Amino acid sequence: MITAKNFDFDAIVVGSGITGGWAAKELTEKGLKVLVLERGRDLQHGTGYLGEHAPSWKMPFNGKSDRKVVEEEFPVQSKVYAFRTANRHFWNNDKQNPYAMDEGTPFEWYRGGVVGGRSLMWGRQTYRWSEDDFKANARDGHGIPWPVGYEDIAPWYSYVEKFIGVNGRKEGLPQLPDGEFQKPMPWFAIEETVRDRLKKNAPELTLTNARTAILTEDLPGRSACHYCGPCENGCSTGSYFSSQSSTLPAARATRNLTIRPNSVVERLEYDETGKRISKVHVIDSETLKRHEFSARVVFLCASTIGSAQLLLNSTSAAFPNGLGNSSGMLGRNLMDHFLGLGSVGIFMEHQDSYYYGNRPTGLYIPRFRNLPGQDEDPGFVRGYGYQTMVNTSNWTGSFNQKGFGAGLKDNLRKPPAGWMFVAAGFGECLPNPNNRVYLSKKKDRYGIPQVAFEFSWGENEKAMARDVHAQAKRIMDAAGAAFSMSLGDPETLSVPGSGIHEMGTARMGNDPTQSVVNKYNQAHDVPNLFITDGSFMSSSSCVNPSLTYMAFTARACDYAVKQMQAGTI
Repeated sequence: MITAKNFDFDAIVVGSGITGGWAAKELTEKGLKVLVLERGRDLQHGTGYLGEHAPSWKMPFNGKSDRKVVEEEFPVQSKVYAFRTANRHFWNNDKQNPYAMDEGTPFEWYRGGVVGGRSLMWGRQTYRWSEDDFKANARDGHGIPWPVGYEDIAPWYSYVEKFIGVNGRKEGLPQLPDGEFQKPMPWFAIEETVRDRLKKNAPELTLTNARTAILTEDLPGRSACHYCGPCENGCSTGSYFSSQSSTLPAARATRNLTIRPNSVVERLEYDETGKRISKVHVIDSETLKRHEFSARVVFLCASTIGSAQLLLNSTSAAFPNGLGNSSGMLGRNLMDHFLGLGSVGIFMEHQDSYYYGNRPTGLYIPRFRNLPGQDEDPGFVRGYGYQTMVNTSNWTGSFNQKGFGAGLKDNLRKPPAGWMFVAAGFGECLPNPNNRVYLSKKKDRYGIPQVAFEFSWGENEKAMARDVHAQAKRIMDAAGAAFSMSLGDPETLSVPGSGIHEMGTARMGNDPTQSVVNKYNQAHDVPNLFITDGSFMSSSSCVNPSLTYMAFTARACDYAVKQMQAGTI
């Protein structure tokens, strides 16, 4: 047992989302007394999912959002695909907790407003980075080299995957390493046909299951998915991974956990004599009273933007430009994935098949451009992948056809039109120090400076976007679509932030003059500070980043506890 002397807790974790939940689990299971500070409201697993399974006809406005409420209180959050009346209480209230949207450049910052954060609403796409992803910066000279490689993180990927439960199909692709998978979710007949045609006509393309943190086999305290949907309304069976269903219950089971919701962390106080964080200053969002807490170690998991905001606001004589910012890189190198480009194809095959329930995931076409050994130069570096979905019309589209009795019912069971297959690209963003988060002169209701953004897509992203657009059409042709149409305009990329994969702002590296944290997520300047949310990312790959965040968090916790046991923290 590691016990705190002259500290309130052994460890303080700021944030309870995907990485905060993991930090809480790992640290408490290793014997530490842990305080989790969450700025959002409390929300109980299951009973807090007020809109789960709620039919639209039992909800106000038939399930549609109250326009006035949305426009006044959720002008940003309401833009995201997962926002709806049934889960509105999961999201940040933009009126109460704004950011400086009218200065700098446009950036959509989607935030949770409850314990568990965005782990309640995330898309659950769960992919490993490849060795090539970790080597990319060093190879092409963008950003700074990663201080770790795939072999360093692979055991932690496995550790996390086994706990959260990831369904998927092993493909043996070096650009998309296989993991510890539960059985894959079943495919629609048209998807099998498309996969076979791509193998024949475009063998460089692989159509595989979207690897998602949704159970197809039971785990302790969690049940396999029963395909009810939509997932983002909450999942009382714990079929999809969230902090609420998995990591926080595990942490609570140790009896070493204290969670304090409604706790807005204002700043981290730095003790120049001890070269460490001495106090965490908190404002209670309900009473507006101020509190302070101390711990031997602090894990910052407040989100890429939230953590940058907190560190930039934590100034002192030693760090006038933000805590741990001797490199000047704090807040910089903000990245996101661009999206909104692709193609939709119509397939007339399998008219006699249909679907039942709501499968909560689609398929995935992994990166196939700029891979090691390829000679072709597409005019950009790095790459992209496609997330796919299929759909078809249902019986309501044929309600007015002639007939009655068994014959009519048989006709209604048949799709009145073909299958729609959508391929939507997600492209990598290069690190750029000019893309940044900074503090505005505007302050929120707590007196904390709001954040603003400077962000623009570079020429590499623009060239890649044109290729995403062109290759999507080729995919539909190779798959044998009866006809297809393009999605999006490759000359107009998505609004930054809309990919909801924001990362960077406190990048990892070996050189303290160019980075904020070391290879264990430990701040170069502040040994008892670890930053394990998306802030530490030195590049963005093209796959969804959450699994990588979780793996690095578990690894950092293991390292931190060993350092505490050795007495170096």
